Amino acid sequence: MLTSTANSPHTAHNRTRATFERAKRVLPLGVTSNFRYSGDTTLVIKRGSGAYVWDMDDRQYLDYRLAYGPVILGHSHPGVLKRITDQLGNGNLYAHTHPLEIDVAERIVAMHPAVEKLRYANSGTEATMHAVRIARAYTNREKIVKFEGAYHGNHDYALFSTANMPANGGGSPRSPIPVPQSSGIPTMTRELIHITRYNAFEHVERLVRDKGHEIAALLVEPVMGNAVCLMPEPGYLEHLRKLCDQAGILLIFDEVKTGFRIAPGGAGELFGVKADLTTFAKALGNGYPIAAVGGRAEVMDTIAMAQVVQGGTYCGHALGCAAAMGVLDAIEQEHALDVIKERGQRLKDGMHDILTEQGIPHEMSGLPSMFGIIFTPRTPKAREFRDVMSGNFQMYTDMAYALRERGIDVEPDAREPLFVSSAHTVADIDNTLDRFNDAIKTCKPHWVL
Repeated sequence: MLTSTANSPHTAHNRTRATFERAKRVLPLGVTSNFRYSGDTTLVIKRGSGAYVWDMDDRQYLDYRLAYGPVILGHSHPGVLKRITDQLGNGNLYAHTHPLEIDVAERIVAMHPAVEKLRYANSGTEATMHAVRIARAYTNREKIVKFEGAYHGNHDYALFSTANMPANGGGSPRSPIPVPQSSGIPTMTRELIHITRYNAFEHVERLVRDKGHEIAALLVEPVMGNAVCLMPEPGYLEHLRKLCDQAGILLIFDEVKTGFRIAPGGAGELFGVKADLTTFAKALGNGYPIAAVGGRAEVMDTIAMAQVVQGGTYCGHALGCAAAMGVLDAIEQEHALDVIKERGQRLKDGMHDILTEQGIPHEMSGLPSMFGIIFTPRTPKAREFRDVMSGNFQMYTDMAYALRERGIDVEPDAREPLFVSSAHTVADIDNTLDRFNDAIKTCKPHWVL
């Protein structure tokens, strides 16, 4: 149950604010990732259990951020903890292969239809970076294609035209331009990337026809996780698969968010389209750092001594692999993804019904396990990132902070989805909907509809 008194908007945030002030003295912005910064409202969390987290003032929040998606089974999941504690006594890192690396790889290969071999990394950024290198080595080409609004990690090769790009800053829809997200990215890196628009069949077809001979890989999130979970139009992923086959381009699915969340075999299973390479992170470790890039054996075997380098000191460390074993146990034995789908559908449908009843123009986007809300009167529904940018982000932010006052933590950025875990109970979902209804009633008088 939610502790309503602990979450009163009138309760002081003294310890949380004081701790954040300490953080700002030693950490840029007071955080370790820019995405965690939200000004004076930045939270400092001291613990999590199940579907809940608590801040420094012992306020309890029902967590729908889940560390931006990894905590698929809830915080401190017993099965994951047991796998980790069983391993602790045997050490964590060696200069050699260890059995858990093999165990996890065998289970992923058996589970995912597009993965025949894989290599480990520690983060989604590393995984997509390695996938791009493998694709370049395999094709002997250098350029990649990415989609407006997609985020593939913090490396320079893909940090262009992300969801943080300015509205109307991407150039003509016919010829989008790469927009760097950060200073410090070498100018010449821009020459290695082509930008296209999601669900724009003719645009990507024209790009591949004109530039396919120089393109190593097409890098795509099957579901646009940083763009309100935009879904592929029917036939779109199949279209990309066909274009890549025709031009000798590798298709890379970035499943850092969708992998081990939307289906046991990810997008390859859900949509029936096999990528040449697939990247995983987040849900694979339930919050512990582990990632992987996998794919066709022929492509993965491009990695070879003194030819193509992939690796890192901590890649495949035993605790990350132990956590992954716990996650795969829960998926296979506890049917965790079925639970998440059921609870997520209840939450998504309930929010839609409340917004409809209160006359709030909106659109629900995504899947039950990860979905977004677009506050907008536009029709037809959003298909690409430029459609998302026409939504009312301030309304979403207002809603998010009204929910936080009521003990519900969702990301205030409208482009980020709500994530559901198997730890969320039916009672949690129903409590959330009660508070959501109250939050919308509170916000509505201040909105221009």
